Amino acid sequence: MNNNKVNTEIIQLSNPSQCIKHPFYHKQIVFTGALSTMTRSEAAKRVRACGGIMQGAVTQDTDFLILGDKRRGISTKQLKAEKLMSLGLDIQIIIEDDFIWLISMQEEQPQI
Repeated sequence: MNNNKVNTEIIQLSNPSQCIKHPFYHKQIVFTGALSTMTRSEAAKRVRACGGIMQGAVTQDTDFLILGDKRRGISTKQLKAEKLMSLGLDIQIIIEDDFIWLISMQEEQPQI
């Protein structure tokens, strides 16, 4: 006699779109130059709301460098990020407009 029973229990999976993590989630973020759309403090709050971690300086642990629209030339933070990138580190340098778009993703995600 076969004692194996077929399991007919239905498993409900959560909506995959609700499981997507924000691109800043658990990422180290640095700003350089003044932002034209918000204060640095407000930007830091928005990054933390997306699960990001603020840094004051570019290091080997930096994931994103955000370039404010009001910067003057190339900052030392940008130079350091570019140097680390040339050594093979994965640092994303993004402009303020792209930062605004990315943080707006957090506002559009459905609530669980």
